[in-house]
Amino acid sequence: MDMITLPAGDRVPSLGLGTWHMGARTDNRAAEVRALQHGVDLGMILIDTAEMYADGGAEEVTGAAIAGRRDAVFVVSKVLPHNASRSGTVAACEASLRRLGIETLDLYLLHWPGHHPLEETLGGFEALRAAGKIRHYGVSNFDPADMADLAAAGATACQTNQCLYNPSRRGIEFDLLPMMAQAGMPLMAYSPLEQGRLADDPVLTEIGRGHGVDALAVALAWVLRRGDVIAIPKASDLAHVAANRAAAGLVLGDDELALIDAAFPPPERAAPLEIL
Repeated sequence: MDMITLPAGDRVPSLGLGTWHMGARTDNRAAEVRALQHGVDLGMILIDTAEMYADGGAEEVTGAAIAGRRDAVFVVSKVLPHNASRSGTVAACEASLRRLGIETLDLYLLHWPGHHPLEETLGGFEALRAAGKIRHYGVSNFDPADMADLAAAGATACQTNQCLYNPSRRGIEFDLLPMMAQAGMPLMAYSPLEQGRLADDPVLTEIGRGHGVDALAVALAWVLRRGDVIAIPKASDLAHVAANRAAAGLVLGDDELALIDAAFPPPERAAPLEIL
């Protein structure tokens, strides 16, 4: 498993575990917990969740999965924009910690830009850091202008920007990814498999056939190719978790990357940030 270094020096795996859509149904929770535990056992020790996911249900699933193994995992959660005043950020984090059953988040993100001034959110993050309730902070769904606003607001310790990125969603390659690379800040890519919609793509399927894998494995390997991206696919069954882990070892050749570029052309101009 390749490791990615965050600006503060923490090293995390390039492939983690997403939890979007987990926790919505109680009859699925045992399987979801097992899937997360299996992923951790396979080295995918970064788990991403959020207070928004299933109204905290995904955090509860995550908490059950990491019970007794807190020191082995790197836990990421997010505050909703409407909660992201200074005091609201603190209160939201404390509620997330209760659902997770832990005392400290490794990384806490603002889920997307909202109406609260960024200075207030940053004040909440710093208060949480001082209290030992979070170790680091970051953002999600921030475009280049938002990242500039973040810097202007006084953010000096942002660790990542979590955005939509996969072969069919390449707009951030034009401006956002170069900006982040220059700052030494890795991207955290959500929906790297386009929520499974790339499974039937003929180009990815044909490339996968040559490696004995499916189209989704190729898509995931493509996302991880850069060396400065942390992918967080969600998988709710053990076979899918194992397939994702295996894809992290798949190296695509230049000719295969060229075929993907032809099928999913890289951007030639700036475009609005895509959000799912």
